Amino acid sequence: MKNIVAWLGLGLMLASFVWWQILSTPRPVNSTSSRHTAAPAPFTVVVLDPGHGGQDSGAMCGAILEKDLTLDVAQRVDRLLQSQGLATVMTRVGDSYVSLQDRAAVTNRARDCILVSIHFNESKKTASGVETYYAEHQAAPAPRLVSWIPFFNGPAAESPTLASQSLARFIQEAMIARTKAPDRGTKAEQLFVLANVSTPAVLVEAGFLNKDEIAKLDNNDYRDQMAAAISEGILRYRDVLKERQLTLAVTGSGD
Repeated sequence: MKNIVAWLGLGLMLASFVWWQILSTPRPVNSTSSRHTAAPAPFTVVVLDPGHGGQDSGAMCGAILEKDLTLDVAQRVDRLLQSQGLATVMTRVGDSYVSLQDRAAVTNRARDCILVSIHFNESKKTASGVETYYAEHQAAPAPRLVSWIPFFNGPAAESPTLASQSLARFIQEAMIARTKAPDRGTKAEQLFVLANVSTPAVLVEAGFLNKDEIAKLDNNDYRDQMAAAISEGILRYRDVLKERQLTLAVTGSGD
């Protein structure tokens, strides 16, 4: 009997949600502007995600730990972006452990944001260079009324997230120009913090913690250049979004 009541309750909730969706679906508007496709709005917040932390040290080379480098670079990027008038959110501000789920949740709670996660590669073999990742498919945001239902999952995007791919390219290009590191390119990978957010998101692997690269990664000036490059890539992406909006606005006003 209890099972029947539980299923009836769940069915009632789902029926209510469907009815709410029908009522809240906007009706077509007969206006000239409705014929134009809107460009993505420029973001107002940058979520910076220093990889690892706390008991999760990440990669290491001697006494140099990935968790310390990621926080250091993220803090430098944070200062640079704020000096340019961009609001920022850090997924961690000290040497604390933050789960992947919580990192994604911080991003999904923010409005009009992008996510930049900062990491360093690990390789005991000879390897060097910078690479930037984006998710080929990102989770769509679940409707607020049912997002708490455990088995409800939003559909994945049908095509690669072009916004994330563009952001990755701008940051990668700036990193190579600034650091002169080998260019390992941009790559699609279903990393948790990228695939489980609904905003443009990238993960930068800013170098390798091995004997070939550790000296420069441990250099204060080199980390300044990495931070400057990440900031430049973010700002360039924002400028492109603004240019697209302006172009569409001018085109639309001519009809």
